[in-house]
Amino acid sequence: MTDRFILSAILLIPAVAAILIAFLARFPNLRDGLGLIAAFALTIMVWCLLPGVMAGDRPQLILFDILPHVPLAFRIEPLGMVFAALASLLWIISTIYSIGYMRGNKEAHQGRFFALFAVALFAVMGVAMASNLLTLFIFYEVLTLSTYPLVTHKGDANSMRSGRVYFGVLIGASIGLFLPAIIWTYSLTGTLDFQSGGILDGHIAGPALGLMLGLYVFGVAKAAVMPFHKWLPAAMVAPTPVSALLHAVAVVKAGVFTITKVIILIFGYDFLFNSGMGSWLVPVAAFTIIAASLVALQQTNLKRMLAYSTISQLSYIVMATAILAPLSQIAAILHIVAHAFGKITLFFAAGSIYTASKKTEITQLNGIGLRMPITMGAFAIGALSMIGVPPTAGFVSKWYLLSGAFAVENYIAIGTVVLSTALNAGYFLPIIFRAFFRAEDVPPPLDHKEANVPIRIALIATSLLVLVFFVFNGPVIDLVMPIVEMRP
Repeated sequence: MTDRFILSAILLIPAVAAILIAFLARFPNLRDGLGLIAAFALTIMVWCLLPGVMAGDRPQLILFDILPHVPLAFRIEPLGMVFAALASLLWIISTIYSIGYMRGNKEAHQGRFFALFAVALFAVMGVAMASNLLTLFIFYEVLTLSTYPLVTHKGDANSMRSGRVYFGVLIGASIGLFLPAIIWTYSLTGTLDFQSGGILDGHIAGPALGLMLGLYVFGVAKAAVMPFHKWLPAAMVAPTPVSALLHAVAVVKAGVFTITKVIILIFGYDFLFNSGMGSWLVPVAAFTIIAASLVALQQTNLKRMLAYSTISQLSYIVMATAILAPLSQIAAILHIVAHAFGKITLFFAAGSIYTASKKTEITQLNGIGLRMPITMGAFAIGALSMIGVPPTAGFVSKWYLLSGAFAVENYIAIGTVVLSTALNAGYFLPIIFRAFFRAEDVPPPLDHKEANVPIRIALIATSLLVLVFFVFNGPVIDLVMPIVEMRP
């Protein structure tokens, strides 16, 4: 198979799957089986590229020019390889989980759900493989459009109201800020290609550079940097598989991936570091981390608490990128993976609890660990990763983040990591204690045990990924090292 064929297949598999799933909506076994086959096929295609990319290959697919010197084009570089490999792998697990959740809760419109899920993965692959900013922007918007009906899946007044917040913030920021930043970049450079070392050096300087960075950071609202974060807790009205899609597989990861890629391959972090015009981003990210953690401490609804935790954790990635040190760049990429594994586990656990017991509030979880040891054991692993406790994935990314911050003596970042880690423990550990060490409410609201088999399979798989990544993270570091320009 040629690289061109593989890149085409990566885009076509989820797109064709979405059409076929919609056509087979009334045949659940065929529909869900097709979804699983598509997920496995996509993962195989994406991972086929991994050895070549690690060896230095940069496969590309150029379709046609949109603007002079700006084609609709795709190219796999190390950062995109990480994102595509991560999203394709988690699509398999998310599909297994979604089958169990949607059937276990007798959700309506399951055909539409799985078809739009596939469209979202099509958009994610486009974002991951985009070779220029305009291609990325097009697929970034497709991702918003495809996930809006998933957020409003229930169709009630609350879902529609939350969907308007979701759509309004994401589209408003991308059209009002992100797109003008892209146009400005093109007017200055005549290109929008992602290039090692960036494309802006020599074309912009001074406060204008800081302004452009602000347009990108706040325009990419999927990264949920405050104050462009309200769409994320609003979206928690959606079914839990959608929450997992938003937080781990697609939407928020597309946001932080875009910011990381723009800083490294459009600005060039050496240029940004030497200019001093990016220094404001660290305190902004630090504020988001601490403020979101404080709000999470006050939540009583489990999914809303996880949503504010996500806002906080995303800004770890933004802050790591903004530190502009080689080790912190590695930390940003590692935390994209670590957060994906840990947070999808936590949302899977929340959905498992709801499927088995219809419980949604933290105060309802007394003693639930004895009834649901697999679910709450997985929740504990995911929570410890969010805190950054070994041997979990989150420890590795926080280690690199602190190492990068110490290397450039960025004490705001160091203090933020220490304080936020304590806050993470403050809202996660009491849930674990409540689940395993408090007596169950008597009488229990419902006689229940674990959720169904597909949900348990997915929980076990993501929990293992959290633990395995603690040990086997070297390939990710080796993969992204070529785009991290090491200073002496």
